[in-house]
Amino acid sequence: MHSPEVLLDDNDAVYDYYLRHQQNRWKALAAYAVLARRFRPRVSFAEGAKQELKALVKTGRPVIFAINHLSTSDPYTVAATAWRSPLRAKIGRVRVLAKDELFLDPEQRRKVDMMGGIPVFRGKDHGIRAVNAAGQRMMDVCAQRLANGDHLAVFPEGTCNHVDPATVQAVGSGIGHIAFRAAKLGAPPALVALAMSYGPRPDPTVAPTAEEVVSAAFYFRTPVLELPQRPADIARLAKDELQHAVDGAVAHY
Repeated sequence: MHSPEVLLDDNDAVYDYYLRHQQNRWKALAAYAVLARRFRPRVSFAEGAKQELKALVKTGRPVIFAINHLSTSDPYTVAATAWRSPLRAKIGRVRVLAKDELFLDPEQRRKVDMMGGIPVFRGKDHGIRAVNAAGQRMMDVCAQRLANGDHLAVFPEGTCNHVDPATVQAVGSGIGHIAFRAAKLGAPPALVALAMSYGPRPDPTVAPTAEEVVSAAFYFRTPVLELPQRPADIARLAKDELQHAVDGAVAHY
């Protein structure tokens, strides 16, 4: 399957490709295992969440994972956490939304593709009007992937939080539209909030140290199995769940 350049002007071809793309699951498992050895996140769960997450994973129902975003190290620590949690069984079947610039360098793109990346053309990078059609197509592709049995990991804040790591930033309606569209396709997803903390950081504009990244604290909320009907309400719920997860991660650091 031809792999087009990830360019906004060619977004139709880009999303045609990522609608069908499937990474090599064995390579993904190996990569996650390596990251789990390199990073040693401390993983905690809300009461009953671990058991409910295990049960949810076994059902095969699609899940959207909402994750806070603190630094460029997040994808690596999240991958290590997936390996050290009930999500290990789904490695290779999780799509991850990632900004388009991560797909520009061929070697980096190879790694992002292996981890299940789907590119996002952000309004802050290209202009809101310019990315509208691409954004609609991206949400359709994500919904279709969920309907096809994949899961989806989203950083719904859209950018790193350099303001206050303990407070979730604004969450756009995109996560709600994806869930809504998946439900329309007959695959209503569950929602799981997962948050990380790299410890108390007086200056959030400064990247966490290597020691802080290696020992990150992660916290899973209990899965939400019934989502609201409207995309905006789903987005509000995702923000509330994510804030509770952040509170838990901070408390367990």
